[in-house]
Amino acid sequence: MKRCLPELSETAHDLDPATSDGIFLVRVDRARYCWHARKPSYELRLSVLEPLRLAGRSLVSRLDCTPKAMWKLGWFLRDFVYDPELLARSEIDEGALRGLTGIAKISHSLVNGMQRVNLEGFAPASQWKQRPTPTGFLPEGRKKPDAAAQRDTQ
Repeated sequence: MKRCLPELSETAHDLDPATSDGIFLVRVDRARYCWHARKPSYELRLSVLEPLRLAGRSLVSRLDCTPKAMWKLGWFLRDFVYDPELLARSEIDEGALRGLTGIAKISHSLVNGMQRVNLEGFAPASQWKQRPTPTGFLPEGRKKPDAAAQRDTQ
């Protein structure tokens, strides 16, 4: 049996993990809710707009929708300037996510032998010219954990 998978050819244009960790201006091309009993999430396909040498390439990542991870989803929605009325009603319209732009800090990790794209932080697209520092990606009111606290949680 043959199956046509149009997105298979698009993987050749995905970011090379060795050169793609960093800060990018991106646009949401697709958002899809992935239901799972213990770990629901939104799968996002992002296109890189800048830096220009990587423009047009894409990456796929997830934002978890568990109660403990909702702060990160909210941070993403606010910085990518999602419709405030929908946000106030706690509604996410996948169609309204398409086309949103913002800054994302991207990193890669290997989990169970599979490459994973991590969304580490966000900032509004209007700050692209200012290029936020990595510490600028902490949400308001949150402090960066110290090294001792990080060791204790691992």
